[in-house]
Formats: sequence, C-alpha cells, structure tokens
Amino acid sequence: MIERISGSLLDPTSLYVRNDALFHDPELRGLNLVMGFTGFADAGHVVRQITNELLEATDAVTVAEFDADQLVDYRSRRPQISFVEDHLQDYQAPRLALYRLLDGLGNPFLLLAGFEPDLQWERFARAVVGIVEDLDVNLVAWIHAIPMPVPHTRPVGVTVHGNRPDLIEGISVWKPTVEVPAAVGHVLELRLADAGRNVAGYVMHVPHYLAEAEYPTAAVAGLEYLGAATSLMLPTDRLREAGREVGRQISEQVAASEDVQQVVARLETRYDEYAEGTVRRSLLADENDQLPNADDLGAAVEAYLARKEPGE
Repeated sequence: MIERISGSLLDPTSLYVRNDALFHDPELRGLNLVMGFTGFADAGHVVRQITNELLEATDAVTVAEFDADQLVDYRSRRPQISFVEDHLQDYQAPRLALYRLLDGLGNPFLLLAGFEPDLQWERFARAVVGIVEDLDVNLVAWIHAIPMPVPHTRPVGVTVHGNRPDLIEGISVWKPTVEVPAAVGHVLELRLADAGRNVAGYVMHVPHYLAEAEYPTAAVAGLEYLGAATSLMLPTDRLREAGREVGRQISEQVAASEDVQQVVARLETRYDEYAEGTVRRSLLADENDQLPNADDLGAAVEAYLARKEPGE
C-alpha cells in the first residue's frame, strides 16, 4: 500500500464564506442535509428539478456559499449571458451554496446545491465534511440520476448506497458491481463515511430515451425517497402536475407510432422479467444481448416535446 505524504494542505475553509450569525445558531445543529449537484449524469434533469423546486417552494436562507472561481473551469463549462440588441444582461454566474430550508411542516433542514465542482474535489470534500461535523449533521442524503433501459410505463426505479443499511435494504431495484466514472457526490460519500457520518445516496433510473428531456416523474420519486430518508415533507405538487402533462405528451407520441409501441413493449417485457426474477442479471445488457434499440423512440419523444409550447 502506498503511503500518503503527511503535511499541511490548503485550508478547505477558504473555499467558502459563511453567514456566521446563522452558522452558529444552535437550531442549525443536528439537522438532515440533502445534496444535489448539476453538471454530471443528470438524466432527465432530475437533480436540477429537485433543487430548483426546493429553493423555490421553501424560504431558503444562505448559510454558506462556495467560491465558484476556485471550483469552476469556465472554459469547459461556460456560463450563459444574454445579448439584448445593443447590451449584455442576465449573466448567469455559477452558484454552489448551503441553505437552510423549512419543509411543509415547518421543520428545518439543510440543502447543499449547485454546480458540481470541476476542480479541487478533495479540498471541497474536506470543506463539506468539516461543515457536516461543525453542524453535527444527522444524515446526509444526496441524489443523482442515470439513464437506464427501462420503460416510462413502469415505476421509477432507484439504487441506494451508503452506510445506513436501514435505508438501503429492500429498496434498490438494481444492485450491480461495476466501475463507473466518479462524481463529486461519490467522493463526498466516501469521505463522509470515513469520518463516521451517516450518508445515503439515491440513484434514480430514468428511461434512456428520456434522459435528455425534462422528466418530472423521476424528480417526484427522488423527492419522495429523500423525504422518507430524512423524515421531511418535501414539496412535490408542482412537479407531480408537470409529470402528468409530460406523461400525456409521451403517451400521445407512443400511440401515434406502431414501431414506438413495439419498442416500449419490449422494454416492458424485459423490465417485468427482471422484476419477477426470471432474468437473473443486470438490466443493462451485455455485449451479446439484443437490447431493444430506443433511439427512434427517444428522437420522436424529444422532437414531440420540443414542438410543445409551454403550458400547452
């Protein structure tokens, strides 16, 4: 085993500024923390929908804000800005912050949300672990979403991981052993577990032909899992209504094409066989398997949704 060189590293607390009056409030101690980072593998834009809904539907107060200039590679992920006739406006500066929110019953909790850092992952992880320890956070629950060969006509699946068996056992629909590209949430989970803090991660399964579209149904499921883990009443009404509308649009598109119906039917058959235990391997196909190709379905659905006007 290769030994690490001991010594001082850059101070992780200089990565963020905090609201000291709020940070030292005893009422902030022992709360649950929800985390969501955008920018990596956010299939169905699930993380963005969840974090936006939490920030818009609750009274958010900033506890600490991270320095984007130290964490973002602007040239590979350029922020948006509006050019209006003869001037610039509405520069969308990247933001990553820790908030204090209240759930539907007035119970406080914490939310760490914003862009996934491009740089300084280990230093960022030390900063977050330090905050979690300073505030004696009860449970850290984080969420992300991946595309899966599953049909939109079945319940949204989830894979749970972490160091809380009571939040994991009997919940995961897919329990693989596989190497995947790491996200900053994975690093945080490892470092939090090493520090002896309670942590659980939720991976939402989004139909792969809807991965590039906004899929509110998966966001609702994600909020429900987070709420159950943290004993919080999280807002789902607006996303649930949006999910019904998106579902109606998808159903119309599927009904209009026999080829698309066949693709969905094959995905349903595979999903049901796996759920019943008759397919004793991963939902992901190996290189010799004939997984139904949903590219045509994805293109059709995306084109259909793109034609719909907001509120139509």
